[in-house]
Amino acid sequence: MSNSQKAPAPYKLSKSPAERSILVLSGKGGVGKSTVAANLAISLSLQGFKTGLLDTDFHGPSIPKLLGLEGSRLTSDGEKVNPVEMGALSVISVDFMLGSRTDPVIWRGPMKMNVIKQLFEDVNWGDLDYMIIDCPPGTGDEPLSVVQLIPEPSGAVIVTTPQELSLSDVRRSIQFCSALNLPVLGVIENMSGFVCPHCGERTELFGSGGGQEMAEEMGVPFLGKIPIEPDIVISGDSGKPFVYHNGHSDFAKDFERIVGDIIEKVSSGKGSEK
Repeated sequence: MSNSQKAPAPYKLSKSPAERSILVLSGKGGVGKSTVAANLAISLSLQGFKTGLLDTDFHGPSIPKLLGLEGSRLTSDGEKVNPVEMGALSVISVDFMLGSRTDPVIWRGPMKMNVIKQLFEDVNWGDLDYMIIDCPPGTGDEPLSVVQLIPEPSGAVIVTTPQELSLSDVRRSIQFCSALNLPVLGVIENMSGFVCPHCGERTELFGSGGGQEMAEEMGVPFLGKIPIEPDIVISGDSGKPFVYHNGHSDFAKDFERIVGDIIEKVSSGKGSEK
């Protein structure tokens, strides 16, 4: 490429569907990222915010299962697609477009970028207060496309477990945000210890505190710890969002505090840009 030639600027949406857009990221799979994204979106909608939940994990869409929306199909008004509605929550996932849950999605990078663009522009999102975007693990095409498309995204919530194997990958996610000037709203340490429901004894199955130490090391906010909770597994498998059906539990109260912290950071612009 000659000095006079420049790479084309990334395509930007003329307007974001939501006043505030939050990406949920993880360095690796299996850390509960989609569970956090689903419960975050539900929590916001229960607080009266008109919320959209966009599942961009094309190769492993989990959101419909977590919300009990498996088998839902998209409708159209003739011009745009209508999201699946769940109270004040609007949901879009490629899972709604597949003939079967076993159908693989075999797409290269440019195809993914085009589909994500369509999921923003060709869906009747309405005027949203918040959009939560569940991204696949890592720092590949999907999160990059989302950041490049949305005008001024509010920031990212990064989910990890306490193990060093997960934490090393999360550091890459934080550097990804730094490279794209995407504020890090905070790190959530998931699967942080297990409290026996019978005797109350706490066991650190995967260790504890690693996420907080890593956040401090990287200079980004720490949002809190979420312990291993068997009822969360049961609710996810049964398609009953935990915070929706267990609003008075200790976990739901802890999660409500984390959501409140996220709202405060987004509203005040206090996310780290490290």
